[in-house]
Amino acid sequence: MDSTSQSRRKRTLLKVILLGDCGVGKTSLMNQYVYKKYSEHYKSTIGADFVTKELQVDDRTVTLQIWDTAGQEKFQSLGTAFYRGADCCVLVYDVNVPRTFETLNTWHDEFSRQADLDNPAAFPFVLLGNKIDLTIGQNLTVCEEKVKEWCESRGNIPHLKTSAKENYNVEDAFLCVAKIALENEHQEDIYFPGFSESVSEPEQRSSCAC
Repeated sequence: MDSTSQSRRKRTLLKVILLGDCGVGKTSLMNQYVYKKYSEHYKSTIGADFVTKELQVDDRTVTLQIWDTAGQEKFQSLGTAFYRGADCCVLVYDVNVPRTFETLNTWHDEFSRQADLDNPAAFPFVLLGNKIDLTIGQNLTVCEEKVKEWCESRGNIPHLKTSAKENYNVEDAFLCVAKIALENEHQEDIYFPGFSESVSEPEQRSSCAC
């Protein structure tokens, strides 16, 4: 296959939204997955930003368009434009901070409302318990039984534990995201006629990793 044919090959574009409180590691997870980089210093995301990453799922070429959204309540009203058309929503909490798990209901319901979902239980959500590296040799602060019950009550949402810092389970988490979105057949098939998109690496930021 020549380069022209390759550039015109059919791809599947999946829009993925990352949601969760400020400081749970949304930006860190995204940057670890896309750029294989981690920093202790990031500014809080303002509004929303996105990057793309291409991967193979079985025999399909999939492009994940990953939206990193602000974790502050004052930016939640910006959600409608970003949430609609999403193929999967990734909810992130910090396994060491119970409050970030307790607010998941708000994030889940806010997304369902602003994305105008007819049946939220049937929509592809994935739950990530991040910063698992901080619990080595210790008991998890967030009760696993509560997490399991919450996932079951929301339509059996898949749950994975991750560490953006140690790059633990990050690839598997986003592969799970791609697979569950494809299974839902909510994707949009598009052509990229000779267009090569490049997304510049984000600047090193300071403050909390959101």
